[in-house]
Formats: sequence, structure tokens, C-alpha cells
Amino acid sequence: MRVVIAPDKFKGSLDAAQVAAALRAGVHDVVPGAECTLIPMADGGDGTVDAFLAAGALPRRVRVRGPLGAPVDAVYAIDADLAVIEMAAASGLVLAGSALDPRRATTFGTGELLRDALDAGARRIVLGIGGSATTDGGAGALAALGVRFLDAAGAPLEPEPAALADVERIDLGGLDARIRAIDLAIACDVDNPLLGPQGAAAVYGPQKGAGDADVAFLDGVLARLARALEAATATDLREMPGAGAAGGLGWGLASVCGARLRRGVMLVADVRGLGEALRGADWCLTGEGRIDDQTLRGKVVDGVAALARSAAVPVIAFGGSVDLAAERALRERGVACVPIVTGPVTLEAAMADAAPNLRAAAARAIALTMLSA
Repeated sequence: MRVVIAPDKFKGSLDAAQVAAALRAGVHDVVPGAECTLIPMADGGDGTVDAFLAAGALPRRVRVRGPLGAPVDAVYAIDADLAVIEMAAASGLVLAGSALDPRRATTFGTGELLRDALDAGARRIVLGIGGSATTDGGAGALAALGVRFLDAAGAPLEPEPAALADVERIDLGGLDARIRAIDLAIACDVDNPLLGPQGAAAVYGPQKGAGDADVAFLDGVLARLARALEAATATDLREMPGAGAAGGLGWGLASVCGARLRRGVMLVADVRGLGEALRGADWCLTGEGRIDDQTLRGKVVDGVAALARSAAVPVIAFGGSVDLAAERALRERGVACVPIVTGPVTLEAAMADAAPNLRAAAARAIALTMLSA
């Protein structure tokens, strides 16, 4: 029996590698000789770097500018010529804490991570852009890579929204040329445009501390930035699906650096070689802490199931909890959902016992497949 095990993390309990190890133990409890291929997964958001570190990538720690200017120590993963970065490590909401300031928050630290990855020899970079504290159109990241933002008098501006309200021209002459010579792929699971009622400021600004006046101000700044960037690049991507994600970071990097935006789980799956691993497999095991309606919207279980379906490999998905509507929807997609808890239990106990519960659930599921074979 050959089994591919490709789960997400169980948030707050186990990382993806620990989940995969528990599922493998359950398989081996029933079929000791089973060949198990472990591919800890992520959707491009929180946990993506950890998934690659678990697969053997090396951690690289860099001190960079946080979203509000204070230095932070950020970690990303490097594996030969591949770097995997989460913008939240440098420019995330969690770093801003209660001191949210949407008019000052900048992605400069994310740009510093990109530059460090180039210095480390990266020729491929995967950038996850979830959890940002910023709405600067990626200006901060671009500034860290050498781009200058100028006012009407030609004076340089700080790459933060409060100052970018005066931007008239963008100077790309100092851009680090290496960033255009590599494969820069951005994990993005939303399709919002840059501007307007569905744009970066209107939809995501409030969760970053923006009130009504701030939202209007930020949308105006992004519009002004878009005009200047279009003049500098002869490229207008403001309506590109995903342009409004992470305060416009993906839009800025796509416009200037040629970055590609892709669905996060599929990007991670491609880099990890999941499609190839599934060829000829007998079963695919996946899972996440909660299987619910969000699972069906581009999360790991849904993405893994789609790849397995295309390879004609049956899928079993394990969840700390399983919503009945999501279970029915996944069943229609050929996925059998298995809750790992078998009786009433507190949330704290369920999280504490996640590993043994996963192992037992995997053993039960594999035993049933053996009976039906």
C-alpha cells in the first residue's frame, strides 16, 4: 500500500509535520509495511514557512523593519535556490499589536526579507501575503528593493501612506535588478481589485485599524500611487484579481517586479511536488483542525483533494471537528471526512490529545479500507 499524507496544521495544537507523523503512525498500526510519503502542507498563509522547514529547508533569521518602524526578528525558509517567506513575519498585524496605524504601516520589512533572500542566492521565492498590517500598495517593499517615491518637487518620500499622499513620480532606476530575474510567486486566495468598494482599503482596511476617514484616505493614496506606477511601468494592473490583497502588496510587486499571483495551496503543492507524489498512490490522507465552509474556499483539504481527484486517488480528510454541510460537499467531491474525536470532550482536551486522536482515527480509517478491499 502506498499512501500520500498531505495535511495542514491543526492550529493551536500541531503543526503540519506533526499531523503528518501522527497519521503515518496510524497507517503503520494497521499496515506496518505501508509506504508513506509525507508532504506537510500549507495554503500560503500562517504555517507555510513551518511546513517547508519541516521538510528540510533551513531557517534564516533576519532583523528587519516592522510595520510601524520598530525592528523585528523575522524567520524565513531557504532550501537551495528556493526561499519561502511570510510577509506577516515582517509586516503582520500580530507585530503591530494594539498600536495599529494604517496611515503609517509599511511593507518595508517584507522588502528587506526579499532582498536578503536574493543575497542568499534564491532564484525562486514563494511569498505568502496573509495577515498584513499594511495598506501601502507594496511601496515599502519596493523601497527596500531600491525604488524611490518622489513628490512634485522631486524630493523623496517615506514609503508609508501618510507621505505617499504626495507622490507624483516613481523612480525605478535603483531597483535591484535581481528581483526581475527570478521567479517570484505570491500566494493569494482573494480576488479583490486594488481600488473602490471591493478594494484593499475598503474591504481590509478596517481590520487594520482604519476608520471611515482612513479608508477614504487610503483608497485615495492607492489611486495616486497607481497613476504614478502606471506612468513608470506602462502597466495597469489595478483590476487584476488579487490586486487588493495585503493592502496592494501583490499588485505592487506584480507591476514592478513581474511577480505572479497564484492560489496559495496550489502554489505550495507545486513547489512541494504533491502532484507527482500522488501518481500511483493507493490513498491520500489530508486534514485540518476544522473542516467547515472555509475548507471549501481554497484551503488545504480542498486543494489536496482536487489534485488527488485528478490523479484518481481516493482521499480521506481528518478534522478536529467536521461541519456536516462541509462533509456532504466534500463527499460529493470524492472525499471521506473523519472526525478525530469520538465522543463529548472539551476543546482543551481535544487539542491536548490531537496527536493520539489523529493516530487512532487514521488506524480506524485504514482498517475500514482494508475490509472493503
